[in-house]
Amino acid sequence: MNILIDYLPESVEVNGAEYEINSDFRTSILFELLMQDPEIDETEKALSAIDLYFNNESNKDKRFDTNIFKGLIDAMMWFYGCGKEEAKQSKDEEIEGEEPVRHNELIYNFNFDDEYIYGAYLTQYGIDLNSIDYLHWWKFRAMMKGLDSELQFVKIMGYRAIEITSDMSKSEKKHYTKMKKLYALPDLRTEEEKERDFASTFCM
Repeated sequence: MNILIDYLPESVEVNGAEYEINSDFRTSILFELLMQDPEIDETEKALSAIDLYFNNESNKDKRFDTNIFKGLIDAMMWFYGCGKEEAKQSKDEEIEGEEPVRHNELIYNFNFDDEYIYGAYLTQYGIDLNSIDYLHWWKFRAMMKGLDSELQFVKIMGYRAIEITSDMSKSEKKHYTKMKKLYALPDLRTEEEKERDFASTFCM
Protein backbone atom coordinates (compact mmCIF):
# COMPACT_ATOMS: atom_id res chain seq x y z
CA MET A 1 0.00 0.00 0.00
CA ASN A 2 1.16 3.51 -0.83
CA ILE A 3 -0.41 6.38 1.11
CA LEU A 4 0.29 8.73 -1.81
CA ILE A 5 -1.67 6.84 -4.45
CA ASP A 6 -3.95 4.33 -2.71
CA TYR A 7 -7.22 5.01 -0.95
CA LEU A 8 -6.88 4.49 2.78
CA PRO A 9 -8.86 1.40 3.84
CA GLU A 10 -11.84 1.57 6.15
CA SER A 11 -12.59 -2.12 5.72
CA VAL A 12 -10.65 -5.37 5.31
CA GLU A 13 -11.39 -8.63 3.51
CA VAL A 14 -11.42 -11.85 5.50
CA ASN A 15 -12.19 -15.16 3.81
CA GLY A 16 -13.96 -13.40 0.98
CA ALA A 17 -16.13 -11.24 3.25
CA GLU A 18 -15.78 -7.50 3.79
CA TYR A 19 -15.45 -6.29 7.38
CA GLU A 20 -15.66 -2.65 8.38
CA ILE A 21 -12.71 -1.72 10.60
CA ASN A 22 -12.44 1.15 13.07
CA SER A 23 -9.87 3.22 11.21
CA ASP A 24 -9.69 6.25 13.51
CA PHE A 25 -6.29 6.79 15.15
CA ARG A 26 -7.76 6.44 18.64
CA THR A 27 -8.63 2.77 18.05
CA SER A 28 -5.08 1.85 17.08
CA ILE A 29 -3.67 3.79 20.03
CA LEU A 30 -5.93 1.77 22.34
CA PHE A 31 -4.80 -1.39 20.55
CA GLU A 32 -1.13 -0.56 21.07
CA LEU A 33 -1.69 0.15 24.76
CA LEU A 34 -3.64 -3.10 25.08
CA MET A 35 -0.76 -5.08 23.59
CA GLN A 36 1.67 -3.49 26.05
CA ASP A 37 -0.40 -4.31 29.13
CA PRO A 38 1.39 -7.10 31.07
CA GLU A 39 -1.67 -7.76 33.22
CA ILE A 40 -3.77 -9.10 30.33
CA ASP A 41 -3.13 -12.59 28.94
CA GLU A 42 -2.64 -13.18 25.23
CA THR A 43 -6.05 -14.75 24.59
CA GLU A 44 -7.90 -11.88 26.22
CA LYS A 45 -5.74 -9.40 24.31
CA ALA A 46 -6.71 -11.02 21.01
CA LEU A 47 -10.43 -11.02 21.83
CA SER A 48 -10.34 -7.44 23.12
CA ALA A 49 -8.42 -6.31 20.05
CA ILE A 50 -11.05 -7.78 17.73
CA ASP A 51 -13.75 -5.98 19.70
CA LEU A 52 -11.81 -2.74 19.33
CA TYR A 53 -11.37 -2.95 15.58
CA PHE A 54 -14.55 -4.80 14.62
CA ASN A 55 -17.37 -3.57 16.81
CA ASN A 56 -20.27 -4.48 14.50
CA GLU A 57 -22.59 -6.79 16.45
CA SER A 58 -22.94 -9.12 13.46
CA ASN A 59 -19.19 -9.77 13.52
CA LYS A 60 -18.76 -10.62 17.20
CA ASP A 61 -19.98 -14.22 17.04
CA LYS A 62 -17.80 -14.90 14.00
CA ARG A 63 -14.59 -14.35 15.95
CA PHE A 64 -15.09 -17.78 17.51
CA ASP A 65 -14.85 -19.45 14.10
CA THR A 66 -11.18 -20.53 13.94
CA ASN A 67 -10.58 -19.52 10.31
CA ILE A 68 -12.37 -16.19 10.64
CA PHE A 69 -10.68 -15.50 13.98
CA LYS A 70 -7.23 -15.97 12.43
CA GLY A 71 -8.26 -13.92 9.41
CA LEU A 72 -9.46 -11.06 11.59
CA ILE A 73 -6.20 -11.10 13.55
CA ASP A 74 -4.10 -11.07 10.35
CA ALA A 75 -6.21 -8.28 8.83
CA MET A 76 -6.04 -6.30 12.04
CA MET A 77 -2.24 -6.55 12.20
CA TRP A 78 -1.97 -5.58 8.53
CA PHE A 79 -4.08 -2.50 9.19
CA TYR A 80 -2.18 -1.58 12.37
CA GLY A 81 1.07 -1.87 10.39
CA CYS A 82 -0.32 0.60 7.83
CA GLY A 83 -0.30 -2.00 5.06
CA LYS A 84 3.46 -2.42 5.19
CA GLU A 85 4.96 -5.87 5.19
CA GLU A 86 7.65 -5.71 7.84
CA ALA A 87 10.53 -8.13 7.79
CA LYS A 88 9.87 -10.81 10.37
CA GLN A 89 12.52 -13.04 11.88
CA SER A 90 11.81 -16.20 13.78
CA LYS A 91 14.01 -16.98 16.74
CA ASP A 92 15.95 -19.39 14.54
CA GLU A 93 16.57 -16.58 12.04
CA GLU A 94 17.70 -13.94 14.52
CA ILE A 95 21.03 -12.40 13.65
CA GLU A 96 23.73 -13.75 15.88
CA GLY A 97 24.64 -11.28 18.58
CA GLU A 98 21.45 -9.24 18.22
CA GLU A 99 19.01 -9.06 21.09
CA PRO A 100 15.25 -8.81 20.43
CA VAL A 101 13.68 -5.47 21.29
CA ARG A 102 12.30 -5.46 24.83
CA HIS A 103 9.22 -3.63 26.01
CA ASN A 104 11.32 -1.32 28.14
CA GLU A 105 13.34 -0.27 25.07
CA LEU A 106 10.37 1.45 23.46
CA ILE A 107 11.05 5.11 22.79
CA TYR A 108 7.49 6.35 23.18
CA ASN A 109 4.27 5.37 24.93
CA PHE A 110 0.86 6.80 24.16
CA ASN A 111 -0.08 6.89 27.85
CA PHE A 112 3.04 8.53 29.21
CA ASP A 113 3.75 10.80 26.24
CA ASP A 114 0.18 11.92 25.53
CA GLU A 115 0.79 15.61 26.28
CA TYR A 116 4.01 15.71 24.24
CA ILE A 117 2.30 14.07 21.27
CA TYR A 118 -0.72 16.36 21.56
CA GLY A 119 1.54 19.42 21.67
CA ALA A 120 3.63 18.19 18.73
CA TYR A 121 0.64 17.73 16.41
CA LEU A 122 -0.90 21.03 17.47
CA THR A 123 2.38 22.90 16.95
CA GLN A 124 3.41 21.39 13.61
CA TYR A 125 0.12 20.54 11.92
CA GLY A 126 -2.41 22.69 13.76
CA ILE A 127 -4.35 19.51 14.59
CA ASP A 128 -6.11 19.30 17.94
CA LEU A 129 -6.04 15.56 18.56
CA ASN A 130 -8.42 15.93 21.48
CA SER A 131 -11.26 17.53 19.56
CA ILE A 132 -10.79 16.31 15.98
CA ASP A 133 -13.70 14.05 15.00
CA TYR A 134 -11.71 11.63 12.87
CA LEU A 135 -8.18 11.04 11.61
CA HIS A 136 -7.25 7.85 9.78
CA TRP A 137 -4.62 5.82 11.64
CA TRP A 138 -2.34 5.69 8.60
CA LYS A 139 -2.38 9.48 8.31
CA PHE A 140 -1.68 9.81 12.03
CA ARG A 141 1.33 7.50 11.75
CA ALA A 142 2.69 9.25 8.66
CA MET A 143 2.43 12.58 10.45
CA MET A 144 4.13 11.13 13.51
CA LYS A 145 7.07 10.01 11.38
CA GLY A 146 7.28 13.50 9.89
CA LEU A 147 7.45 15.41 13.16
CA ASP A 148 10.22 18.02 13.27
CA SER A 149 13.36 17.17 15.21
CA GLU A 150 13.09 20.40 17.21
CA LEU A 151 9.82 19.34 18.83
CA GLN A 152 10.13 18.25 22.45
CA PHE A 153 8.49 14.88 21.80
CA VAL A 154 11.01 14.04 19.08
CA LYS A 155 13.90 15.13 21.30
CA ILE A 156 12.60 12.89 24.09
CA MET A 157 12.44 9.89 21.75
CA GLY A 158 16.01 10.68 20.74
CA TYR A 159 17.16 10.70 24.36
CA ARG A 160 15.56 7.32 24.97
CA ALA A 161 17.02 5.80 21.82
CA ILE A 162 20.56 7.11 22.08
CA GLU A 163 23.27 4.69 23.09
CA ILE A 164 25.87 6.07 25.47
CA THR A 165 29.23 5.02 24.05
CA SER A 166 32.86 5.22 25.11
CA ASP A 167 33.72 7.74 22.38
CA MET A 168 31.42 10.35 23.90
CA SER A 169 32.93 13.11 25.98
CA LYS A 170 32.43 13.08 29.74
CA SER A 171 29.96 15.96 29.51
CA GLU A 172 28.00 14.21 26.74
CA LYS A 173 27.77 11.02 28.77
CA LYS A 174 26.60 12.97 31.80
CA HIS A 175 24.02 14.91 29.77
CA TYR A 176 22.53 11.91 27.95
CA THR A 177 22.53 9.76 31.08
CA LYS A 178 20.58 12.49 32.86
CA MET A 179 18.12 12.85 29.96
CA LYS A 180 17.59 9.09 29.68
CA LYS A 181 16.77 8.89 33.38
CA LEU A 182 14.57 11.99 33.27
CA TYR A 183 12.44 10.71 30.38
CA ALA A 184 12.67 6.97 31.03
CA LEU A 185 9.51 4.97 30.38
CA PRO A 186 8.32 2.48 33.01
CA ASP A 187 9.37 -1.12 32.58
CA LEU A 188 6.40 -2.70 30.83
CA ARG A 189 7.69 -6.25 30.88
CA THR A 190 5.89 -8.99 32.79
CA GLU A 191 7.64 -10.53 35.78
CA GLU A 192 8.36 -13.60 33.64
CA GLU A 193 10.03 -11.48 30.97
CA LYS A 194 12.06 -9.62 33.61
CA GLU A 195 13.27 -12.90 35.12
CA ARG A 196 14.14 -14.29 31.68
CA ASP A 197 16.05 -11.15 30.70
CA PHE A 198 17.85 -11.11 34.06
CA ALA A 199 18.85 -14.75 33.71
CA SER A 200 20.03 -14.25 30.13
CA THR A 201 22.63 -11.70 31.24
CA PHE A 202 24.45 -14.48 33.10
CA CYS A 203 24.18 -17.07 30.34
CA MET A 204 26.10 -15.36 27.57
